[in-house]
Amino acid sequence: MTKIIATFNQAGGVAKTTLVQNLGYHLHLNKHPTLLVDMDPQGSLTTFMGLEPHELEETISNSILHEEIPLPIHLNLHGCDLIPANITLSAVELQLASVMAREVRLKQVLQSLSSTYDYILIDCPPSLGILSILSLAAATHVLVPIQTHFKAFKGTELLLDTIKQIRKHVNPQLAIAGFVPTLFTNANQDKSILEALEQQLSSLAKVYPAIPRATAFADAAMNRQPLAIYSPKHPSLDVLNKIAQGMDRL
Repeated sequence: MTKIIATFNQAGGVAKTTLVQNLGYHLHLNKHPTLLVDMDPQGSLTTFMGLEPHELEETISNSILHEEIPLPIHLNLHGCDLIPANITLSAVELQLASVMAREVRLKQVLQSLSSTYDYILIDCPPSLGILSILSLAAATHVLVPIQTHFKAFKGTELLLDTIKQIRKHVNPQLAIAGFVPTLFTNANQDKSILEALEQQLSSLAKVYPAIPRATAFADAAMNRQPLAIYSPKHPSLDVLNKIAQGMDRL
């Protein structure tokens, strides 16, 4: 069965899109056919993968609003396929207002791909609007990046409550694939927050090793490349590979 993993945190700036891009590439390296789905109107994942969002006429928006329109899949971008997004996705919430069973529209359009991919990774927007609900309703699992920062740690309770509400009202089968501490530094606060995250969350799902804050991630994204291509010996690659291996054990 295809694992559909929504990468979600309602806070912004937690390296969510960076995680999706790089995890997708590592799943590809592990011989898994992988599709990336951009559900953020900012189109950052689309940009990271080498496309120009504002130049695209067909995006995920078209297929969500009109089920008869084929999914606009761009093939073999660094080994992964991509369904892109751009700013037109921001209008979907209003356009879906009168649509029956709108929460399952993304799930319905992705069903035709279940025999094509081992993994579908969804990059959620940093909010709990209809776009995130669509993504979490379509997912079999949710992967949660959390910055090792006090403000992000304080938001963990709200984050877990959000997942609880999605399970209760929209997707009872949604499982937590794990928690990924991100943007970690050797500062004392980061170490304390990482320890607290592990204590609070390890009973719910695996807490992966922290992904460090590194300018190489931003440089790789600017070059429209995964880190493993841009900097093949970067120490963070070991962590990314462990996360990819963890997805196989779900």
